[in-house]
Amino acid sequence: MIKSYSIAARAVLALSAALAFSGAAVAKDKVFLSMSYIGNDWQGEAASMQRAMASHPSNKDKIDFEVQVAGPNAQKQIQQINAMVQAGAKAIVIYPISPTALNQAVKAACDKGVHVFAYDAEITEPCAHNVHIDQLLAGKVAAEWLVKAMGGKGNVVYLTGVPGTSTDTQRTKASMEVFAKYPDVKVVAQGVGMWSQAVARTEMTKILASHPWDKVDGMLVQVGCYTMFSMQDEAGIPDAKKKPCAGEGANGHRIQMLPVSNKEVEGANGTYRPMGAPSFSYSSPPVSGAYALKLAIQALGGKKFPHDVIVPLPQVTNDTVKLCKEGSWKEMKEGCNVFQPSVVTNPGWFADVFNPETPEVALNAALTGQAEK
Repeated sequence: MIKSYSIAARAVLALSAALAFSGAAVAKDKVFLSMSYIGNDWQGEAASMQRAMASHPSNKDKIDFEVQVAGPNAQKQIQQINAMVQAGAKAIVIYPISPTALNQAVKAACDKGVHVFAYDAEITEPCAHNVHIDQLLAGKVAAEWLVKAMGGKGNVVYLTGVPGTSTDTQRTKASMEVFAKYPDVKVVAQGVGMWSQAVARTEMTKILASHPWDKVDGMLVQVGCYTMFSMQDEAGIPDAKKKPCAGEGANGHRIQMLPVSNKEVEGANGTYRPMGAPSFSYSSPPVSGAYALKLAIQALGGKKFPHDVIVPLPQVTNDTVKLCKEGSWKEMKEGCNVFQPSVVTNPGWFADVFNPETPEVALNAALTGQAEK
């Protein structure tokens, strides 16, 4: 009788092991993405790369991934986070509209065992994790480059990002501190750019009504240098006399930075062409969202992370801009940082899709939401 029971028990254990091994008895963890403002190319690209990370073979059997959009409304994002927790979220990845407004909802999520990771912008609640560049450094180096390009004097136009986000607040603070050190540098006009090429054009058009091109010596535009050079082109300013612009890493912006003599660019048209445009291109890489998701998945497996995970700040000048021939992850690892217009047809698309920690996603992920094979 005892022997018979042992055989039966072993059979049950064997069946349980087989089911576990096949995955039939293993439930996926629910992971949510909470997005705030989405009215620009960066946010769409970051979301595509997160979808690709979630669908990668290393992750697709571990998580169920769902994307929700709150818009630029802190209260709606709070409600969204609360609903995610009630729906059984094990991890939430967030682009926070505010560094502080979500704290109570985030703390409540953490108290229920939910891992919370923010990307690009920050959450100050200690239980959350932030994956981002040094935004103060970004604002500082961009302003320093512009001051140097203008010879330490002149009139500056400054266009911000999305107001209220830690990203915009920190960049603006650092840039203005640099400008304040130079009495001959004047910020003569400011506008709210919303990290959008279209909004940058609207704001600059307003500014030019009172500050025409001959009264502007340089521009610091969080997103929109491509538009600034395009507008100068449309105004008849030749390539050799275009005013310098420092700003984020749109692909069109970096193509314009390439020498006019560059013959390797395929698909160039209109102002989406090499101009030798005097520029500095930094970037908060949209791949940071996919990296945050990867870390969240690792946290579900028990790995620990600090409050802030700092992503290296890409910095590209006219001397270091380098065309990608194929756009592979390996080629980007070797230093290329701008893509053919024939491949990336939208000049406002962001070029920094490489992170050495995320070989699961690259150009194809940013363009189509498909993971690397």
